[in-house]
Amino acid sequence: MSQDLLHDLKGIGIVAWCVITTLLLMSIVSIGIIVERWWVYRRANRQSKTCALEASRLLRAGRLREAQEMTMKPDVRESHLARVLATGLREWDQEWQDGEDAVRIETVKTAVRHATAESVGDLRRGLVVLGTIASTAPFVGLFGTTFGIINAFGSMAKGGTGGFTEISGGISEALITTAFGLFVAIPALWAYNGLGGRVERFASELDRAGDQLLLFLSRRPQ
Repeated sequence: MSQDLLHDLKGIGIVAWCVITTLLLMSIVSIGIIVERWWVYRRANRQSKTCALEASRLLRAGRLREAQEMTMKPDVRESHLARVLATGLREWDQEWQDGEDAVRIETVKTAVRHATAESVGDLRRGLVVLGTIASTAPFVGLFGTTFGIINAFGSMAKGGTGGFTEISGGISEALITTAFGLFVAIPALWAYNGLGGRVERFASELDRAGDQLLLFLSRRPQ
């Protein structure tokens, strides 16, 4: 950080300091969400790949009970796919009367759909806050900008002149808060779009896995 910027920060008013402090807190929250979601998605993706390979092998061999037990192992605990498969297989394994095949499949379909929605909701956790930070940080900075301009014209009015020296402090304050707002908003927006795209891919994978499970079960002899 340059000496000029340090000097400018020392000369800003209380409102600008409040704005900068708020933006710094928003930045900390944003970074925390980004790191936490990245770690969650990384683990979920890795464990879901393991679950998909193992579940496919067991289901093809007709070992549904073992496939259900596999989805509950600790090494796939963070897998969104394991949760959906476990829900569908658990509903399928319930006691059913003869002639209830259509109801059985429909029950499994409903359970898989609800489990998918819950999994996607968990994957989206924190993204609303991240999106809010991305969209509001520039306006928080603009709030400080407005007060900086007010201070600039106030200084000019008190000094009774229109020289640049009279308004430079207020303009500097306005530009600093604007820069801080953009500094917080731009990374948050990039991360929000990137993480949101990963959630969409996860949702597509869950829908596809649910359809494949239903197709397998519907073709299986009752």
